[in-house]
Amino acid sequence: MRRAASVLVAALCAATLVGAIVAIAGRRAEGPARCAAGMVAIGPRCCGGGQRLDDAGRCRGAPARCAAGLDVTASGCVSAPRVARFSGGVLRIGPGDWEAQGVVTPREARVAPYGIDALEVTEARWSACVDAGACPAVALSGEPGLAVAGVTLDEAARFCAFAGGAVPTSDELAFAAAGPNARRYPWGDTGAVCRRAAFGLRDGPCGVGAVGPEVAGSHPAGASPDGVHDLSGNVAEWALGGDPSRPVAEVRGGSWVDASAPALRSWQQRTLPPSHRSAEVGFRCAYR
Repeated sequence: MRRAASVLVAALCAATLVGAIVAIAGRRAEGPARCAAGMVAIGPRCCGGGQRLDDAGRCRGAPARCAAGLDVTASGCVSAPRVARFSGGVLRIGPGDWEAQGVVTPREARVAPYGIDALEVTEARWSACVDAGACPAVALSGEPGLAVAGVTLDEAARFCAFAGGAVPTSDELAFAAAGPNARRYPWGDTGAVCRRAAFGLRDGPCGVGAVGPEVAGSHPAGASPDGVHDLSGNVAEWALGGDPSRPVAEVRGGSWVDASAPALRSWQQRTLPPSHRSAEVGFRCAYR
């Protein structure tokens, strides 16, 4: 009887140990969390701790905590505006990245000193511009920390003039993302993962069912060495490309809808009509 009991206890211990090992291995296989510390994954969103997700896909309620660099407000996690400054330098497109071969035309461009918003323009900032009579009213979610989207190039230019800046050139946005060493991504040459960028949130791989962008600055692990957030993913950003005398409307950086890493590359850009209005497109401003 004693021997049978000992065998049973040993078997139970072994089963418990195996279960613990499997659980640990499973957690390791899942990789890092896609939401920054202080934020909680709810559906496709990263909400502040203590918030809930409503039927419209928005984070609601007063958060108990937010990601580093975001302010806790009664309406949600919100980034305070700040400007990152660059002393300028040579922007190198394509040659340092084998994946760009045959996709983009290799070139170099000198970028003069400038500043750029460290975070994408939020609904809170846009609302302040509307209240001042300098910007038109556009459809907003009511979540103040979200990157504003659905604005045309002209509307973005009106906001930037109100803020004392201008829509960045395509080279200025690319230099902020790539730096003088031609980084493949704003954070470095590898690691296009969900915790670094808000991408693939509608149909995967980072989420399913999202209807708009994330809170600006809610993925601090993907910030550039200069502290500029969301240069890859969240909203694709308006920029002026081509010859300065005949600028072309472009967007850079990919968006929350894009599901593949190539869309997040520092050299990735596409041309759009300046009147284009989309939940995928927002902006930040440059200051010269």
